[in-house]
Amino acid sequence: MKFYAVKKGRKPGIYRNWDEAKAQVDGFSGAEYKSFAQITDATDYLNWNKETQGQEIRKDEDNLQNAIKKIVNTSKKLPVQTKTVKARNSNPNDYFATIYTDGGTRNTGVYKGGHVKKTDKAAWAYRIEWGDQEVHGAGGEYGATNNKMEQTGFINALKKLIELGFNDKKLLFVLDSQYVLNAINKGWLKSWKKRGWKKSSGPLANKEEWQEIDRLLTKFPNAKFEWTKGHANNAGNEFVDHFLNKYMDEKM
Repeated sequence: MKFYAVKKGRKPGIYRNWDEAKAQVDGFSGAEYKSFAQITDATDYLNWNKETQGQEIRKDEDNLQNAIKKIVNTSKKLPVQTKTVKARNSNPNDYFATIYTDGGTRNTGVYKGGHVKKTDKAAWAYRIEWGDQEVHGAGGEYGATNNKMEQTGFINALKKLIELGFNDKKLLFVLDSQYVLNAINKGWLKSWKKRGWKKSSGPLANKEEWQEIDRLLTKFPNAKFEWTKGHANNAGNEFVDHFLNKYMDEKM
């Protein structure tokens, strides 16, 4: 018998069969889990045997609850800006094609002071929809950050669109990555380029990827770039999220 320990997932804990454990991690960005022959090894992996760890978790939960209360109380005082939301969400039927891209990593260093390890899985995916047709792709590498994978998924979608001859058409890109979208929509790319690919505060991370994005975007004169909340019942966004996780599970 195996014991499946889910450290990060929808519901962390120890499960006695893979189907139950899989339900907690499948499609969950940054999921962490392992299988063990002994339940004591599983509890050690989850740090259940450390009293101080339990205290830290309870403290974090209390802090999270307090933060949620503050956000809720603040949001009640803010005016509802329905016009802004409607203006931001375009109708895909007004475009020749809609493109979804995503990136993710199974980063085991997701704690204060932690870093992506060379053995951590990372992957990207894209989906291009036009008419009643679609094409999608995915890839991955070890030790890459989530941000780099977001960029790489976007880059590969741009390259595929050029290959299909769609780059001059009216296109709608829908991403859940503010990291990529802000660089484009807020003009950060242009500012970094003027400074010699540097930020005003110092070095620019993932510079080579930004340079390639900048070069490719010149071939897309009729593209619009919009944000969607991740894991919020957007079929295209959920597809690329599940597809990149499937790639990590089956190809890496």
